[in-house]
Amino acid sequence: MPRKTVPSMTGESPTLVRSAVNSSTKPSLHTEAEPHGGKVELRKKVTLLRGISIIIGTIIGAGIFISPKGILKHSGSVGMSLVVWIACGILSLFGALSYAELGTSIKKSGGHYTYILEAFGPQVAFVRLWADMIAIRPAGLAVISLAFGRYVLEPIFMPCGVPPLAIKLATAIGITMVMYINSMSVSWTARLQIFLTFSKLLAIAIIIVPGLYQLFKGETKSFTKMFEVDSVQLKGLPLAFYSGMYAYAGWFYLNFVTEEVDNPERTVPLAICISMVIVMLCYILANVAYFAVMSAEELLASDAVAVTFAEKLLGNFSVAVPVFVALSCLGSMNGCLFAFSRMFFVASREGHLPEVLSMIHIRRHTPLPAVIVLYPITLFILFVGDIYSLLNFMSFLRWLFIGVAVVGLIYLRYTRPDMPRPFKVPLFIPALFSFTSFFMVFLSLYSDPVNTGIGFAISLTGIPAYYIFIVFNRRPKWLQSLLDSMNRSLQIIMEVIPAEQ
Repeated sequence: MPRKTVPSMTGESPTLVRSAVNSSTKPSLHTEAEPHGGKVELRKKVTLLRGISIIIGTIIGAGIFISPKGILKHSGSVGMSLVVWIACGILSLFGALSYAELGTSIKKSGGHYTYILEAFGPQVAFVRLWADMIAIRPAGLAVISLAFGRYVLEPIFMPCGVPPLAIKLATAIGITMVMYINSMSVSWTARLQIFLTFSKLLAIAIIIVPGLYQLFKGETKSFTKMFEVDSVQLKGLPLAFYSGMYAYAGWFYLNFVTEEVDNPERTVPLAICISMVIVMLCYILANVAYFAVMSAEELLASDAVAVTFAEKLLGNFSVAVPVFVALSCLGSMNGCLFAFSRMFFVASREGHLPEVLSMIHIRRHTPLPAVIVLYPITLFILFVGDIYSLLNFMSFLRWLFIGVAVVGLIYLRYTRPDMPRPFKVPLFIPALFSFTSFFMVFLSLYSDPVNTGIGFAISLTGIPAYYIFIVFNRRPKWLQSLLDSMNRSLQIIMEVIPAEQ
C-alpha cells in the first residue's frame, strides 16, 4: 500500500541549496568522497559486532552496578528476584524478536517511529516523535549523563562527596564529547561503542568471577531459603517486574539504524539474539555473585551495590569500580545518541521535522544536524530542568508506544500479508509482549496516576502540533521566506546536503 509523504515543515525543495553548499566548499570535499564512490549517503558500516555492541552497550547502563535492589525489594526473596530477572529477560527477548521481524521487513531506520508510521499513519507517529523530541530523549540522555558525571569524579573526590556543580560540568563535557564523536565519524562512533561495551563486560566479569568463586567455596547462605513463601510479596511483584523490564530496555536501538546495517536480513536478528543471551547471562550471574558475597539485607541497605561488593571482596581495587560504572554510562550515552539521531533523520525525511535534519555532512557522511539537534535542549534541562520529574511524567509513554509498534506487526500481518518477511516470529510472541507493555502502562496509571496523567497530557499536545506544523501549510510569505533562508544558512554553515538516493 503506497503511503504519501506529508509536507515538510520548511516547505523547501530537498535539492534547493545543494549547489550552494558545493560551491562554498573546497574541491577537496569531492576528492575525499571519491574513494567511497562520490555518493553522499549514510554508509552501511554497522557490522554484526558493531550491532551487538550497540544493543549491549545501551542495555547495560549503571543499573546493574548501582541498584538491582529494586527487584529484590519488591519480589521479597532472593529466589523470586532471580525468577523476575529471568522472566523479564525472556519477555524482552520476545520484544526484540518482534522488532527483528519489523526491522527485516521494513528496511528503514527510525525504530518505533518508522513502524508506527507504516502501520498506523503519520498522525500517531508524529505524537510519538513529539513526545520524544520535547521530553523523553533529552531528559533520558541528561539522566544517564549525570550518572557518568558523578561516577567519573567519585575516585577524585573520595572519601568526600562530589559537588553538584562539578557533576553537572563533567556531565556537560561528557555530552559534548559524545555529540562531537557522533558528528565526526560513524566508524569512530562504532569503534568507541565496541570499546565501551567490552569495558562494561569486563567490569561485570570482575564481579561475576570472584562472586562465583565464593559461591563454589560454600558461601551459600543467601540461597539456603531462596523461596521463603512468607517473604514473597504478591502486591510488589508487578513493580519488581516493571523494574526488571526497564533494566533490559535498549534492545530496540539497532532498529533505529537499519539502513546502516550491513546485510540487515541476517545481521539484525542475529545481533539481537546474541545480545539478549549475553545480557541475560550477565544480569543473572551478576545477581548470583552479589548474593554469594552479600546478604539480602546488606544488598537492600546499599546505595551502590557494586561498590559495596568490591569493598567487601576486592579491597583497594574497589576504587576502580566507579570508573567502570562511568564507562558503562558513557557507552549508553553513545549508543543512545547514535540511534535516536537516526530517528530524527528519518522523521525529517518524512516531512515531520525541519528539512535540514535529514541532511548529511558532505565529507564525513554523518547526519550532523540530527546528531546535534538535542544538544541545546539537553544542556538546558541539565542545568535548569527538573529531570527526574520529567522522566516520571514520560516513562510510561515509552512502553505505550513500544506496545503500539508491536501491535503494528500483528496489524501488518493482516493488512499487508504479501510484505516480504525474511525473519518471521510466531504470532503469540508479539501478542504476549504487547500485552505485557500495555500491562506496564496500566500499572503506571494505577501506581502514579498524577504523574502519568501529566505525561499523557504533554504527549497529547502533539495532536495540535501536528495540525499546526504539518497539515496547515499556508504560511505567510514572509514567514516561509524566513524559514527557507534559515534552512539555506544552516545547510551552508554545517556543510550538509540531502542524501543521494
